[in-house]
Amino acid sequence: MDFGGGDEIRFEHLGRAGVVTLTRPQALNALTHRMIGALDAALSAWEADQGIDVIVVKAEGRAFSAGGDILHVYETGRAGKPPVEFFADEYRLNARINSYKKPYVALIDGIVMGGGVGISFHGSHRVMTENAQFAMPEVGIGFFPDVGASHLLPDLGGSFGMYLALTGNRIRYGDALWSGLATHTIKAEDQAGFLDRLALTGDPESVLRGFFVQARRETDRPTLEAIVRHFSQPSLNRVIDSLERAAAADEFAAKTLATIRTRSPTSLRVAWRQISAGLTLSM
Repeated sequence: MDFGGGDEIRFEHLGRAGVVTLTRPQALNALTHRMIGALDAALSAWEADQGIDVIVVKAEGRAFSAGGDILHVYETGRAGKPPVEFFADEYRLNARINSYKKPYVALIDGIVMGGGVGISFHGSHRVMTENAQFAMPEVGIGFFPDVGASHLLPDLGGSFGMYLALTGNRIRYGDALWSGLATHTIKAEDQAGFLDRLALTGDPESVLRGFFVQARRETDRPTLEAIVRHFSQPSLNRVIDSLERAAAADEFAAKTLATIRTRSPTSLRVAWRQISAGLTLSM
């Protein structure tokens, strides 16, 4: 099936499922404008297709998607053509996924960051394997956590979302399941069988009951308590002050403070404002 994505993204109708596969493994499946447009077109067509009950999005290679194609965005901007259309189309796609009328299953078996989060974590079912790693690392490149992160991260509770936004640190599938970012976890070796059953039945809830494995949280309780203590402060400056006071005697505080000091100061302030405001905003 061709929705205009060329060799960067593949579309298949398998049984009751519309299956999307990101096929840029050499670029960690970074999203191009063409891929975004093709996925949007496919979702539009499949939403009205009575032969498709469920959407599955997956990827080739060791990354689900490392984000948007930042190199292309940078080069476009340097050429005097601000990539406004790229971001507008990307954000519209994120909103479409959030309100999609059919089950939308993201099967995440590797790194997922930035734009990859936007096409996966707004769907109804976020399924991660033990190979998955999640991050929103934008504050490290002078940007901000976009693609709806200001909706996703505040919902995590326990100041965990603020911690992820201000550090850009990665978490694994156990923490993702515990925090609510992931809805389900399965074994990587079960992906093919999971997809086959999903294509046969079109019913993700019943299929996931047969494949679900309980992933253990990776972050220990003392660290979670430290995250709450430091990242629930009423301002960014107070977060940093809290970490500074604890750093001499607390390895977590020292490492986290060192990480934050490598991030863009402007981006940190924008991210703080986003996550704080997002607590009271709908998608």
